[in-house]
Amino acid sequence: MGKYDTTKLRNLGIVAHNSAGKTSLVEAILFNTGMANTLGKVDNGTSSMDFEEEEIKRKATLSSSLNHCLWNDYSLHIVDTPGVSNFLHDTRRCLRVLGGSVVIVSAISGVKSQTMQIWKWCDTFEVPRIAFVNKMDKERADFLKAVDDMEKSLGARAVVVTMPIGAEEDFKGIIDLVRMKAKIYKFDGKGTYDEVDIPAEYQDEAERLREQLLEAVAESDDDLMEKYLEGEALSEEEVLSGLREGTLTGVFTAVLCGSATANIGVRHLLDYITACLPSPVDKGVQTGVKPNTDELVERQPGEDEPFSAMVFKTINDPYAGKLTLMRLYSGTLSGDTVVYNPNRDEKERISNIFKLEGKKQTPIDLAAAGDIIAVPKLKATATGDTLCDLKNQVMYEPLVPLKPIISFALEGKNKGDEDKIYTGLQRLMEEDPTLRISRDDETKEMVLSGMGQIHLEVAVERLKRKYGVEVILSEPKVPYRETIKVSTQVQGKYKKQSGGKGQFGDVWIEVKPVPRGNGYEFIDKVVGGVIPRNYIPAVDKGIVEAMKSGPLTQSQVVDIQITLYDGSHHSVDSSEMAFKVAGSMAFKKAMEVCKPVLLEPVMSIEITVPDDCMGDVIGDLNSRRGKVVGVEPQSNSQVIRAEVPMAEVLRYAPELRSMTSDRGMFSMEFSKYEEVPTHQTAKILEDMNKEG
Repeated sequence: MGKYDTTKLRNLGIVAHNSAGKTSLVEAILFNTGMANTLGKVDNGTSSMDFEEEEIKRKATLSSSLNHCLWNDYSLHIVDTPGVSNFLHDTRRCLRVLGGSVVIVSAISGVKSQTMQIWKWCDTFEVPRIAFVNKMDKERADFLKAVDDMEKSLGARAVVVTMPIGAEEDFKGIIDLVRMKAKIYKFDGKGTYDEVDIPAEYQDEAERLREQLLEAVAESDDDLMEKYLEGEALSEEEVLSGLREGTLTGVFTAVLCGSATANIGVRHLLDYITACLPSPVDKGVQTGVKPNTDELVERQPGEDEPFSAMVFKTINDPYAGKLTLMRLYSGTLSGDTVVYNPNRDEKERISNIFKLEGKKQTPIDLAAAGDIIAVPKLKATATGDTLCDLKNQVMYEPLVPLKPIISFALEGKNKGDEDKIYTGLQRLMEEDPTLRISRDDETKEMVLSGMGQIHLEVAVERLKRKYGVEVILSEPKVPYRETIKVSTQVQGKYKKQSGGKGQFGDVWIEVKPVPRGNGYEFIDKVVGGVIPRNYIPAVDKGIVEAMKSGPLTQSQVVDIQITLYDGSHHSVDSSEMAFKVAGSMAFKKAMEVCKPVLLEPVMSIEITVPDDCMGDVIGDLNSRRGKVVGVEPQSNSQVIRAEVPMAEVLRYAPELRSMTSDRGMFSMEFSKYEEVPTHQTAKILEDMNKEG
C-alpha cells in the first residue's frame, strides 16, 4: 500500500460472538474497497479470511486473520477475530495492540456472553468502538431490540446513526440520521443504492432518533452544547466531530445497521470507521520501561521516533517457517535491519517485511508507526515480546496468557511418535500460548491443556495436518492422594540370610496424621546407637519411596509424620539397603492399620452466567458435590465462585455451554486436597478395579 499519513491510518478489529457475521463483514469491506473481486462467503468456503481447513470445516473463525484496504484516502488494517468462546484468547491478544473495533450485534440473537467478554477487554485496553447491527434482512431481525440489548447487556450508551428501512424480507435500506437521507438498496450484491427522501412512514421515528443523536453529540463538546441549547442547527461537520469525540472518549457508542452478506450499509460503515475510530496519533503515547529497570520510557507514534513494536501473534507453517506478526508503535522498519528483543536479550535480523492479505503475503519495503506487519524467520522472538531499536531500548508490558480450563490425556496413535508429538505441539504452542503440554509424573500421562474441548480438538487436527502426527485424546486420570486418620506404632524388620553375608535392618516407627497440606515430616528420635547414624537416612529414603504408592489407589501418600524411635542392627549384616527395605516394610504395615483415606483435588472455579441461568448452574454445582462460596452480581449477569472436586468438572466446559445456551464462561485453578466421602471412595475403587 505504500506509505501513508499516520493520522489517516486505522487499525481495527471486527469483534463479536460466533455467527454474528464478522467474517462476512470483512469480506464485504474488502469487496467494496476493491481488495477483492468477488464477495467471499463463509457458507460456501470462498472466504479469503477463514482459510484454515479447520475453519472451513466448522464455518467459523478459529484464528485471527489480517487484511488491509483503502477507503477515501484512509489506510485500514483489519483484523477478523474469533468469536467462538474456546478461541477468544486470540481476540484478546489482538485487542491489546489495536486502535479501535467494530462490534457486531446480531439483529436476531442480540448480545451474547462472548461479546460481553470482548467488550470488557475493549474497556481494559481502552479500545474505542462503534457498533454494527447485522443481519437486518434475516428472519426475526429486530433493530431496536438489538440496540436495547446493547444498553442492557454491555452497559453502553447506544447512539443510533443509521436506522433500517424495514426488516427481514421487507428490509430495503437504511436512513442516515446525520444527513437525514434514505438509501434504498438494489440488492445486486454490489452495494449500490438510490438516495431519496425519508419515506413518510419512517419520518417520526427518524426524527426521534436524530434528536437523541444530536443530544449525545452536543454533550461531547461545550461549544456544541451551547449551540444546541440555544436551538441552533448543528452542521453535518459538527455532528461528525461530536460523534468522533464521543467515540474516542467512550461516552457513547455510535450504532449503524445493515447486512454484511447482502452488502447493505457496509460503505456507510466504512465512512464512520474513518470518521470516528482513532488513528495511532489519537491513541497517543505508548509507555514502556527501560529493560532491567523501572525507568519509564515513552514513545510517540511518529516516524521520527526510535523504532518499537509489540508481537501479538505467531504463525508456524511446516513449509514456510515461522511468521511473526507485530504492531509498530513508533519509528520505521525496513528489511535487512537488526533490532533488539529485550524480553530475550537477543538481537534479531529483519530480512523481509510483509503485509498480510488473508493467507497471502505481500512484500513491502518500509513499515511506519501504526502499521501491522509480518516478519519471517525470527529465531528467538515469541508472542508478547517487544522489538526495539538497539540503541534506544524500551520494553512494553507483555500480555499474560489466559489460564487453561480443561485438560485431556494425550497419546500417540502410533508407537514411537512421542518426539514428533512433542515437537509439533511446541510449534503449536508458539502460535497459541494458551495451549500447554505437560507430563504427569504420577499417572505417567502426557496432558494437553487448553481453553475448551473444541480448542484441544482443533489443536489435534492441526497437529495431524501440519506435522503428520495422529494422537488420541482421553479424559485424564484424577491425581488422587492418600493419607491416614489414626496413629500407630509398628516394626519393620528385614532379615535375609544366604550363604555369605546376610542383610539385617530393624526399625520401630510411629506414624501420625498431620493437618491437611503439611506434607511429610521425618523425625529422628533414635538414642543409644541402636541404629547407627549412617543408616538413618536410608530409613527415611525407604519410607519416601513407599509413600509413592498407597494401599487404596496406588496414589501418593501425603500429610503424615514419621518418628523413628527404636530398632536394632547387626554388626556384620546391616547395610543402608537393609534399613531402606526395613523402613519401607514398616510404612506399608502402618498403612494397613491407620485407616487410610482417599484425598481428591478440589478446584476453585469462577463462573459468569446470565441472571436467568444462575439457579440452574448453582443446582448443577450442588449435584457435582460443589460448594458455592460467593455470588457477585454484574451487569445482567452473576459471578459464581465455588469449590468443586476435579473429578466432577473434567468436562465442565461443554456442559456449561449447554446449560447456558453458550452464554456462560468460567475459569478454574487448583485449590486444595480434601477427603473423599466414604461412598464415593467405594465407587472410585470399584471403577478402578473394572479398568484393571
